[in-house]
Amino acid sequence: MEVLNKLEILADAAKYDVSCSSSGSNRKNTKGGIGSGHKSGICHSWSEDGRCISLLKILLTNECIYNCAYCVNRISNDIPRASFTPEEVAELTINFYKRNYIEGLFLSAAVVKSPDYTMELLIKAVQLLRQQYHFNGYIHMKAIPGADPRLIYEAGELVDRMSINIELPSSNGLKLLAPQKKKEAIIKPMGLISSQIIQRKEERRLYKRAASFVPAGQSTQLIVGATPDNDLSILRLSEGLYNKFSLKRVYYSAYVPVSTDNRLPAIAAPPLLREHRLYQADWLLRFYGFNAQELLQESQPNFDTMLDPKCDWALRNIHLFPMEINKAPYEMLLRIPGIGVKSAQRIVAARRFHFLSYDSLKKIGVVLKRAKHFITCDGKYYGEVGFKEKLIRQVLVGQEPQHEKTNIREGQQLSMFTS
Repeated sequence: MEVLNKLEILADAAKYDVSCSSSGSNRKNTKGGIGSGHKSGICHSWSEDGRCISLLKILLTNECIYNCAYCVNRISNDIPRASFTPEEVAELTINFYKRNYIEGLFLSAAVVKSPDYTMELLIKAVQLLRQQYHFNGYIHMKAIPGADPRLIYEAGELVDRMSINIELPSSNGLKLLAPQKKKEAIIKPMGLISSQIIQRKEERRLYKRAASFVPAGQSTQLIVGATPDNDLSILRLSEGLYNKFSLKRVYYSAYVPVSTDNRLPAIAAPPLLREHRLYQADWLLRFYGFNAQELLQESQPNFDTMLDPKCDWALRNIHLFPMEINKAPYEMLLRIPGIGVKSAQRIVAARRFHFLSYDSLKKIGVVLKRAKHFITCDGKYYGEVGFKEKLIRQVLVGQEPQHEKTNIREGQQLSMFTS
């Protein structure tokens, strides 16, 4: 089969893997080398559905020994099959890079023959790029669960980022849809990568020339909607992965119905809005100081698709609001809808010198359309529908509020006795 025909098949087979962000590497070019993986040298291009296309994103092979029900490449699926040789992968990457089509490589593979055999082929392709072609650009490799730890270690010294896809959020989901895969085979190499990253960072503090190990960190991917797992269980898993393995990112992929199987849900379209809400919540976990149990509870285990998670949390905790913008601590400013990390930092910096007015907040970057319902400025409240949870919710979801009698008007001074 011609290389271009293989490329068409294997690039298409790789499109369901979303964990291909290329940021975070600091690999610089060397004398006589090609490319640079330094973070300022990696450019991003995004497709309409939000997938990164700045990398050559391919599978080494889509021939698989597994029969995972949700996967388009499962052994029982009747699709065109193809495999690259490691030499073809290296040559394609260099040729595409020289033509300025790409900035790096995202390389994954279905499992052919065995995890070890597949991992050896992936490593050989990367070795050719690094050692024969002296390619110093960004490389993200998908590690194969169940492969020998020695191979994981060898790969980690060559690539910028590694990811091991958990895919299904629970052990029950794996047993149902991917019985040949084991949770332990996925978690164990994650722990190895994490410990080596920490160890190498310590070594580089002592010796500047110490070799790096997966300098851009590791990531994983969870499929949303293929199993009955609720948003709370998915978010708890993500929180645990961040805390235990210091992952750079957890990517969420709405289940795409690519096959008919009575174990899979019958859906007409991928749950993209649910995926979006999980990404928003993930951001709150990583940068806003929230935890999974605050955002969702057993009594409400799934996100409201009509509201973003931060607004939903604020409305469920309406007793904490409105917050005085000139007095609220930084940690609480982050919890106000419409206020991000940068705008919270600017508020804290600005109010050291002068009292902040309502009009000055827009210049700082606050999204007043949301924030005005949860703040006061010098004791004045600017929410036009009054401080009522039901009315605020209606406004935030884009409904015409059914006005109730309220004793708070826009721009009115609030007191501790206001109901």
